[in-house]
Amino acid sequence: MIVKMYEKSADGSLNEIDERLWSPAMIGALEHVNYIVIQDREYEAVEGRLNIDAQILELLLVPIRNQ
Repeated sequence: MIVKMYEKSADGSLNEIDERLWSPAMIGALEHVNYIVIQDREYEAVEGRLNIDAQILELLLVPIRNQ
């Protein structure tokens, strides 16, 4: 399944940061994880939406500030 990930900025705007094909195992792992790393940046997964018409899983992510 195609998974699109969107970053929600502090000002509330959305920016698509990644789109790729995920295996069923990766999608199943979402039941057990709260954080996702993309291009060495860590995000908290706060919301998901399954778009049946487009057959795409969309994830809303918030960046985590690492010190």
